[in-house]
Amino acid sequence: MNQQPLFTQFSPALKVCGLTQPDQVQELITMNIDFLGFIFYEKSPRYVLNHLSLEDIAQINHQGKVGVFVNENIEKIIEIAKKGKLNLIQLHGDEDADLIIELKKQLPPDVKIIKVIRIGNDTVENKNKINQTFSNNIEEQNQQPITYYLFDTDSKAFGGTGQQFDWNVLNEFEIPLPYFLSGGISEDNIKNIELLDQKPFAIDINSKFEIAPGDKNVGKIKKFKTIIQESPNGTI
Repeated sequence: MNQQPLFTQFSPALKVCGLTQPDQVQELITMNIDFLGFIFYEKSPRYVLNHLSLEDIAQINHQGKVGVFVNENIEKIIEIAKKGKLNLIQLHGDEDADLIIELKKQLPPDVKIIKVIRIGNDTVENKNKINQTFSNNIEEQNQQPITYYLFDTDSKAFGGTGQQFDWNVLNEFEIPLPYFLSGGISEDNIKNIELLDQKPFAIDINSKFEIAPGDKNVGKIKKFKTIIQESPNGTI
């Protein structure tokens, strides 16, 4: 019996992050995964340059290659983006508005920026962080440096924890850009997405779909993709 899709009114894009294995990347491309995430943070157990070269990444034929960076300097981000032929840059650290604007100026014009907002347990701190990020983007809207937001669970490891934050905080804001939802997403909790007033543009999965860090369970990803994307009546 075929797996029945969870959503019928919208169909979020899917990003698989923390990729390190060439054969798995090719399998995901065959499955039409929308975004492929490669982590360029050296302290991450999924640091991609321990497994693939920038030349290898450049040769991957996909229009949704995302490079994930944490508090990296602009020059290095630009170098990696160009050599790896990345399509999107995900800023997962504490990058401020000035850095983001300057980065956007130096990136190839078709490369988009995802700014991550990390959500912790402190409600007041979360609200202040979200308000400040949104305000900075509105003030600099002529430059339009950010294309997407990404909400993830806050941690000292900057992601990949497998822990979910309280999604209710997102209902307290009008999110001004399309956003990725991340942080411990799995088959067990994805149904709670229906409780969000403003639905995510994309779902970002990582550690809940792994055998080991960077080693993905492709079969589990395929099943999950069917659940969230293939609606019975074709509606989005």
